Formats: sequence, structure tokens, C-alpha cells
Amino acid sequence: MPRGRKPGSKNLATLSKEQGREALRQVVMKHMDDMVQAQVANAKGLNFLVVRAKNSGKFIRRITEDGEIKLDPEHEIAEIWGKDPSVQAFTDLMNRALDKPKEQLLEVDVNVTGLYDRIRAARERVNS
Repeated sequence: MPRGRKPGSKNLATLSKEQGREALRQVVMKHMDDMVQAQVANAKGLNFLVVRAKNSGKFIRRITEDGEIKLDPEHEIAEIWGKDPSVQAFTDLMNRALDKPKEQLLEVDVNVTGLYDRIRAARERVNS
């Protein structure tokens, strides 16, 4: 009597991995638009608002649950900080949108003319 899986059937571990991948794919697909927009923003460069207490210099979070910013101009300083555009995010977006560019073969021209003569001459010098 043969033992083991039927030919063409998948191992339980393989099936489990495939189910996990599919579950992850579903979660990612739900948030795809937001993630793409975040990558585009990262590729372009980001700006964000920072609030700092004038007396202590500590950074304070002053954004309410509804996204409103509450400042106390007498005691706080608001600054906008920028983050440089991300070349890596841009490259990743382009590779996914337009396919990764084909690696170009590097042409190397090795000139060995006279190399063998130089090696032979060196050996003769050592042996004499």
C-alpha cells in the first residue's frame, strides 16, 4: 500500500502558507489606494507640523481626534518641518508601475596582449 500524499496534492504547510498569503493580500488590497498615495507623497517629499512649548522646548501633540490643531500662541511655537523626497520610494513606484528596467550587460574589453610575454620574462628573471 502506498503511503503519503496523493500525487499533485499539496503539503499542509504549503496550504497554510497559501491561506496566509491570501489573507494578507486581502488586507493589503483594502488599503491599496491609501498606501499608494502615501508612497507617492513619500517620493515627492513630506511636510509635517510640529508644535513646541516655548518654555521647555518639548514637542507637544496638539491634534484633536477630529484632526483639528489647537495652538496656544502665547506658550507654543508651530513649525513646519520637511523631509526630502525619497529616491527609493520613487524607484519602487516606477518599478511597480512600469516594470523594473532590464539590467544592462556591461561590456568589458580585457587586453591581454603582451601579458604572457611579461609573465615569461618575469619567470626567467627569477630562475636565472
